[in-house]
Amino acid sequence: MIDRYRWTVNSADARRLQDGDLRTREEYLRLLLVRADDGDASAKEALCALVRDYPDYHRALYSRALNRAAVFGDDTLKAPLLESLADTRYNCQAWAAMGCAALGFREAVPGLIAMLDHSQQMAREQAVIALGTLGDESVVPALTPVLRDSIGGMRERAAEALGLIGGDAALAALWDEFEHRRYFRIGYIASALATFTPDVIPRLCEAADSDDPDQRYWAAVALGSTGDDRAVPTLERLMAHDRGSTVFDGMVSVAAKKGLRTLRRIQAAIAARSQMSGRLRC
Repeated sequence: MIDRYRWTVNSADARRLQDGDLRTREEYLRLLLVRADDGDASAKEALCALVRDYPDYHRALYSRALNRAAVFGDDTLKAPLLESLADTRYNCQAWAAMGCAALGFREAVPGLIAMLDHSQQMAREQAVIALGTLGDESVVPALTPVLRDSIGGMRERAAEALGLIGGDAALAALWDEFEHRRYFRIGYIASALATFTPDVIPRLCEAADSDDPDQRYWAAVALGSTGDDRAVPTLERLMAHDRGSTVFDGMVSVAAKKGLRTLRRIQAAIAARSQMSGRLRC
């Protein structure tokens, strides 16, 4: 075990991350991250050097460092991260996507879009997540097909990304999936639609009057996730009177009851944060 309090960061850092058994190098990297998190400039530089000169380092070290890119990263990492994003031989594109997202490098967007066709699910998933962080409405056409991906996790990440991006195009893509369900369970679509509050609430309330019990069910889920009092009358009505059931045997009334609980829980959390903020200002 390396003694955190005896070593100092110096020009030998590169060798200590490159030489010796991998476990010792990983422990040294962990300690560098601790020091960087404490504000140690030399530790941050050592970690930046790892990312800038990434082909000289083990992939395990590179990936672990980029899991914490926000702790040490700066603009000097833009070019090497963009290079790594396209480097199929080094094969750490997923972590390069994480780093670009954490550091706000919007120049990565074209490379991230290209990664949506990657053969590795993790790389595709991180590309979607990063596009949600870095993208704007121009990336919506690239993300929309992912809502129909055969892998549930990919569909969920795409919905989350579109919710983060916002705007009319993202809402239209999500609403199309809400109305023309390609999969039975679309809680991720309902959650993403709830981020478009308050504008989406009238549309969800109208959907709650649909002849389709599945649509009413997911409208109730989405309305609960808004945390908005304007959803309460519709949820109370569905809970009291709707006896419809979905194709997967879910009851609309139960979804509405759970939606009301979710709505109140969201409101309570917001109130608690507001009170805490008020105390901190005093």
